[in-house]
Amino acid sequence: MEVGQVRQRRLSDDIVLQLEALILEGSLKAGERLPAERVLAERFGVSRPSLREAIQKLVARGLLVSRQGGGNYVAEQVGSTFSDPLLHLLEGNPSAQRDLLEFRHTLEGSCAYYAALRATPPDHLRLREAYEVLQACYETDGTATQAEEGAADARFHLAIAEASHNAVLLHTIRGLFDLLKHNVVTNIGGLYLQRSETRERLREQHRQLFEAIIEGRAEDARECSQRHIDYVQEVLHEGGEEAKRMARAQRRQGH
Repeated sequence: MEVGQVRQRRLSDDIVLQLEALILEGSLKAGERLPAERVLAERFGVSRPSLREAIQKLVARGLLVSRQGGGNYVAEQVGSTFSDPLLHLLEGNPSAQRDLLEFRHTLEGSCAYYAALRATPPDHLRLREAYEVLQACYETDGTATQAEEGAADARFHLAIAEASHNAVLLHTIRGLFDLLKHNVVTNIGGLYLQRSETRERLREQHRQLFEAIIEGRAEDARECSQRHIDYVQEVLHEGGEEAKRMARAQRRQGH
């Protein structure tokens, strides 16, 4: 029987695997600075030369960026699901906003489903904090700006993605975070103009979604998430049709 030699794995390879796992699970975020080498070496229980070797390997793979005298950072590209030029195109295109809502319908429904199944007590804590910030925006009776409410809404849905413990879902939501936030802000303006009860409806929808996840009701969580997006689509479509009717009426008046 012929066998090959068993190669002993280097200590730096073990460190690489651990750092990669932290990036993949979202504990280390795009653009985030790593702790100082001394601190990391102590945490891993390794020598600083072994740690530096691991960091160099991750830099070569494009996962980390080393800045002379400034430390080591997770590469920004890690958080980019789409290129910046494409994001700008999507932000300014009305039909793309509709497409994003359709995408959110599927994506966030799945996040909610898995979050209800897998969320841990620390996930519940982060989710509750994000939920309470969002609810606080609703309770200001309109004094919170659309940007503040949009950011709180997007962070709540990001917390759900984190609680899903699905790396692909999480990094997709993170990569789309700015676009998602912009989409929410745009939608809020149209929703509140179209229907007076919208604020209370959104507040109730988010409460139902939050409770379904906390209580581990996976199918209910998915349905709550999708009903929320369905409502947003319905009201925005209604507003679009109203705008078209108004434009036609004005053209007729002009003639």
